[in-house]
Amino acid sequence: MGLRIALAEDSYIVREGIEQVLRGDPEIEVAASCADMPSLLAAVDADPPAVVLTDIRMPPDGEDAGIQIASRLRQTHPEVGVVVLSQYSEPGYVLRLLDGGSEGRAYLLKERIADREQLTRAIRAVAEGGSVIDPKIVEILVRAQARSENSPLGEMTPRELDVLAGVAEGKSNAAIAEDLVLTKRAVEKHINAIFLKLDLTYSPEADQISKRVTAALIFLADAEYRS
Repeated sequence: MGLRIALAEDSYIVREGIEQVLRGDPEIEVAASCADMPSLLAAVDADPPAVVLTDIRMPPDGEDAGIQIASRLRQTHPEVGVVVLSQYSEPGYVLRLLDGGSEGRAYLLKERIADREQLTRAIRAVAEGGSVIDPKIVEILVRAQARSENSPLGEMTPRELDVLAGVAEGKSNAAIAEDLVLTKRAVEKHINAIFLKLDLTYSPEADQISKRVTAALIFLADAEYRS
């Protein structure tokens, strides 16, 4: 059986475009296609999918409907993953999405829609309980923190900053190792050093990935709200 998703997007043209992109992946099935939040929630209640892929702006509740959907489903259908598509590169939206836990949650900028590999990777990640944050959001947070006075990021090596970005994006140690052409053991050593400098608790187990993403994002975003 394919990976069933429910799609929510108020623009018919964009919704059709997303469906067309996803049709290129034979393992993903669009089981429901909705134009507003009430119809999406009804579809999930009637036949829960593995993942909800939703625009952040949905009638009738305006610009943060996608965040509201993710929060509600955390209570009513905690097994359903949620990928929020947004035009906002605002860290505050990401932290609201992750409020209550980052497991099974992803935040991608809408410009990623055309990149089938990146979109389907996020869908699969949240279906498995993981989390994905758009690299551009992570870059904004890292830059903001690096500009702050007495930031521990100033004590990090360029390689440690690269690894930290991978952690905040929700990548596993293996994925970070592959991207940076490092051994998994080397990545673990870098992460240990990073979390010591950030005064955060680190555990290498796979089931700790979401927690470390949340910790890293909260730390990085803190500088933006202070500045």
